[in-house]
Amino acid sequence: MDLIGYSITFFVSWWIILFMVLPLGVKTHHESDEEITDGVEVGSPVHANIKKKMVLNTIITVCFMIVVGLVDYFDLVSLKP
Repeated sequence: MDLIGYSITFFVSWWIILFMVLPLGVKTHHESDEEITDGVEVGSPVHANIKKKMVLNTIITVCFMIVVGLVDYFDLVSLKP
């Protein structure tokens, strides 16, 4: 795989892993027993911690890409007939 292939794989896997990481540790307004003001959706998160989740997402994606790179380098999985 060349640089473009790794870039595309990183980009796609980053977004897929993001949607797996986003719900981690979410506490909604309904679960927190706080006073809910007008205009606030009860299902919205109290603290989203987006920066922390983006960093975690990038670390997981880099680890995944290291595994993909090792599999590609050592030709552990061959897709050619």
